[in-house]
Amino acid sequence: MKKYLKFLAAALIAMSCSKGGFSGDGNTFYNDDGLEHGMIVLGGRLDNPYTTSNVRKAFAKLYPTKSESSVSSTNYYVRFLPKDQAEFEMLAGMGVEMLDHPVDFEVVKEGDYYHDPSVGDDCITWQYAVVPLDFVFPDVKYEIIDECFIADNLPQTRADDGIDWDEVEKESFALTGNSEMYAGNIATKASSVQPSGRITIVDEHANGGQPFGLAGVKVSCNTFVKFSSAYTDRDGYYTIPKKFSAKLRYRLVFKNEKGFAIGFNLILVPASFSTLGKAPASGLNYTVTRDSDGTLFRRSAANNAAYDYYSRCSGDDMNISTPPADLRIWLFKNLSASSAVMIHHGAIVNSSSIAAYLGYYASLIKFFAPDITIGTKDNDSYRDIYDSVCHELAHASHFSQVGTGYWNKYIQFIVMSYLETGGKTYGTGNEALAGYCEVGEMWGYYVESMMHKERYGGTVPDYGTGYWFYPQIFRYLEDRGISRSEIFAALTPEVIDRTTLQQQLIKLYPKKKTVIEQVFNRYR
Repeated sequence: MKKYLKFLAAALIAMSCSKGGFSGDGNTFYNDDGLEHGMIVLGGRLDNPYTTSNVRKAFAKLYPTKSESSVSSTNYYVRFLPKDQAEFEMLAGMGVEMLDHPVDFEVVKEGDYYHDPSVGDDCITWQYAVVPLDFVFPDVKYEIIDECFIADNLPQTRADDGIDWDEVEKESFALTGNSEMYAGNIATKASSVQPSGRITIVDEHANGGQPFGLAGVKVSCNTFVKFSSAYTDRDGYYTIPKKFSAKLRYRLVFKNEKGFAIGFNLILVPASFSTLGKAPASGLNYTVTRDSDGTLFRRSAANNAAYDYYSRCSGDDMNISTPPADLRIWLFKNLSASSAVMIHHGAIVNSSSIAAYLGYYASLIKFFAPDITIGTKDNDSYRDIYDSVCHELAHASHFSQVGTGYWNKYIQFIVMSYLETGGKTYGTGNEALAGYCEVGEMWGYYVESMMHKERYGGTVPDYGTGYWFYPQIFRYLEDRGISRSEIFAALTPEVIDRTTLQQQLIKLYPKKKTVIEQVFNRYR
């Protein structure tokens, strides 16, 4: 995997110049905190209280006159070893929720990922999961670790049989030496609850510095093989659907309900997760600030910025296309540049010449590589991250409308101008294909500036106005009655420079011809 990341790093360095300028070198790039953020350290194996045999022992102690047939396996605790991304995606498509580390071991040190030492660095590590007994195993290498009994998964007819399954669970924790993990006093009557709480974040420049919800992110929790998860709502509130009694490990999974994922750990999965540690079964409240773990803060700020952008694409607001489904966003703390390379959605790697050069890596990069990269080296406040995310997602909306052929020319210009001008972010404007950049960056800086003002107040920032293209053209058009949605409607595949942009606007809005010509003539 490290070989792959180094290879991809070299490619992204050349393409990550869409906003902010390049900063850093090859070494700091692929050692970025967003890619290597602490491996979980495991201790000894624990006696799993949910194995069928352990639950039967607890059941027999509490109900000596009842038949142990009441305790029959409900699930398998298994691990899979996908040989490639296709097998991994097959499992995910079957609804298998996978973790990269075993859940029946002591966690000595929390982290964001785990890689089994028996598996090569360039391979997908073992993936641990809980599946129902009737699960049809695909043609992927797997091992059944334990047969388990999870009372929540019983059919309703068996769940209402007069047995206090909470007490059975508590007794099994006691018999297996896991009493300290139980939520309450092991001597008192067991009771289960649905974990609930609120996850919030502070933007020091908005909302008076008061916390507001971390929106649309998945809260995942487990105790041994008993898992559940729920998405936070717009205000950060969540309620886990399953009931628990034992203390839980809580994690944030940055795969948002809006359809985007943030981050990439050293394993081949598209979404990062950040551990929040152990907390009672009743739930966890957590506030992310700039004093929190840096990676958690950056992921959370990017998550909320993207959630806000997606929400505002709706018909009753900006009324523009959302970015394509399953968008991948990577964060890099050692880069200043950000970009909308759209590789996961086929840009660049679909080009025949580049695909031939990438060879074996072409399909791998397309599947796991980013669409959006956000450099946070010099932009690590919530406000800075918000601006960068809005800028790049504006590009992603543009991509949704024009497609990969258009985008390949856009990225080709970025790469070639970077090489030919000694590192100038956008070239000089005289290069071949410069018009693609002109239209795209006008739109990106315009949306970024307007969304900044609409969130933070004050005057409209002059983002991008110092370059050879003129994003202020769109600002003046909006001031004169051409809406953001109407401007976006003009960004069709045929619009490849400022001249064709002006022509398309006049074609779509002939009654505004005079205004359009006045604005464009102002910036000749």
